Amino acid sequence: MDIYLIILISFVALCASLLTFFSGFGLGTILSPFLAIFFPIEVAIALTGIVHLLNNFFKIILVGKNINWKIGLKFAITAMIGAYFGAELLTRYSDINLYSYSLNGKTFTVTLIKLIISFLIIGFSFFEILPSLKKIQFSENKSYIGGLIIGFFGGFSGNQGALRSAFLIRYNLTKQSFIATGVLIACFIDITRLSVYFKRMEEINISENLPLLISAILSAFVGAYFGSKMLKKVTLIFVQRIVTSMVLILAILIGFGIL
Repeated sequence: MDIYLIILISFVALCASLLTFFSGFGLGTILSPFLAIFFPIEVAIALTGIVHLLNNFFKIILVGKNINWKIGLKFAITAMIGAYFGAELLTRYSDINLYSYSLNGKTFTVTLIKLIISFLIIGFSFFEILPSLKKIQFSENKSYIGGLIIGFFGGFSGNQGALRSAFLIRYNLTKQSFIATGVLIACFIDITRLSVYFKRMEEINISENLPLLISAILSAFVGAYFGSKMLKKVTLIFVQRIVTSMVLILAILIGFGIL
């Protein structure tokens, strides 16, 4: 694999992991559409899932003492069920083609999964930056339903952070506890969806992509470490908007079958 590609993806993983500590973005929101430039969308989601899970394990080492286990496990139980069904849908219907078209002598194919994930990425991107959407909250008695919804979207598209925040915000946790409890829920979702991906997706090809994975995982660790040290009441609105614009462009290209 091209060393420059590994360096580039590792840099994106580091920056994305760093941003997760003090912005609305999750690692999956940024890394999965970026990996989709170089891999099929379902493989990009699976590879991101591996980095996401191991990075969350590392985060638990850093901030695990702040986990609210009662709230976290309440969401995690149904989140695992949702993640299973979301991952099953992704792997079962990844090869359904909707239509093909030609542009400048090249043929592009739009698949059902790419189109749906394109819309989901766009939706979650707006969810994380628009003030009116960021203020959405769900009542505490919806935690089991919330876990199911969060898990499903996590398993299907890798995007779960925005919805998870919308449910957790109602519990008035401290910032440290909010982040740590969210990481715990994400771990349960990642373990569940990866078990489905590995069972059904031969294209992941861990051995061939191992150098990239190791580099991206270590880079994400570095980002998480420095993010935990910088954990304050910080919001990088400008960075959020720039990154959102880039993610939206990637989502559109995925939707049109160009990526």
